[in-house]
Amino acid sequence: MSGSLASWRDGPAREALVEFVDRTVSNAVPVDERVAVFDNDGTLWCEKPMPIQLDFILRRLVAMADAKPELQKRQPWKAAFERDYGWFGKVMADHYAGDDTNVRTLAGGILAAYEGISVEDFESEADAFLRSAQHPTLARRYLQTAYAPMVELLGFLEANGFSNYIASGGGRDFMRPISHEVYGVPRERVIGSASTFEYTRDEHGGTIRDIPMLDFTQHTDKASLRLLVLHDDAEREFDYTSGAEQALEQADTSGWTVVSVKNDWATVF
Repeated sequence: MSGSLASWRDGPAREALVEFVDRTVSNAVPVDERVAVFDNDGTLWCEKPMPIQLDFILRRLVAMADAKPELQKRQPWKAAFERDYGWFGKVMADHYAGDDTNVRTLAGGILAAYEGISVEDFESEADAFLRSAQHPTLARRYLQTAYAPMVELLGFLEANGFSNYIASGGGRDFMRPISHEVYGVPRERVIGSASTFEYTRDEHGGTIRDIPMLDFTQHTDKASLRLLVLHDDAEREFDYTSGAEQALEQADTSGWTVVSVKNDWATVF
């Protein structure tokens, strides 16, 4: 095997990773069958106190509300302008509970915020934001909030013949500008959400939730490894399970490998 997992502590999670890759290489699994797929938010980079792309969007909504004061009385511009992060938190909580009423309101604001912008201009704005904007509590730029152990894992897999992909509910064109620099993942292997853009034909994408993606990777006749990151380190990052309760329960019953930030990672960033 090739590659290094220097930021991983010895333990069951690291052992599972090494054993899986060793088995793949030893059994001469064809390279074109060695595929690894990762979510992004909360798996490859930090998603608290809010998803990074949400901060990017909020700043755009505030700028719109400054330019058109009448928007300050309408959601989601009202919450963005007043820095009412509780409203956005409730949107996500309601979403996890099955109520997408306010998700549609938020989506309408997002679509209005970037109506008419080209993919190239959107990517340029996203790239500049990620390089300049600071995370509100971690004292580092957003571009530096990728998890070092996961970046190492991507490199470890690639060094052993795997093709890495990112399949995320986050914006495709938000991630693609930095995916190769940060993760070593080519932009064409980044799959994410997208609005409908006007080319010679329409193209759009949809959200892929963690559980269906993890379920999909299970095979009875082929080796597979399913990982779930548990955020349990308030000192170095964040401690939360909100939104992941069902996934953690299924991890226990289905034998998924749960990676503890606190116990399994010697370094977080």
